[in-house]
Amino acid sequence: MEKAFGSVLRCLRQDRGLSQEALGFESGYHRTYISLLERGQKSPSLQTIFNLSKALKIAPADLIKQVEFRTHSLL
Repeated sequence: MEKAFGSVLRCLRQDRGLSQEALGFESGYHRTYISLLERGQKSPSLQTIFNLSKALKIAPADLIKQVEFRTHSLL
């Protein structure tokens, strides 16, 4: 699940033309934490999902739906 979340996060960030540093600034997290999330080495909290969603201008539910779809695609 962490890998799927990281993959979706990276795609959304890149689609919006944001660097890890810019996303970190917009969401209130350090660039290295964004990197850990994107590589699937950390699991985001619910608060983190909401903060990242706001910065990416996507509904948290839509972010989770994409992760769910990606998770099923990886199986």
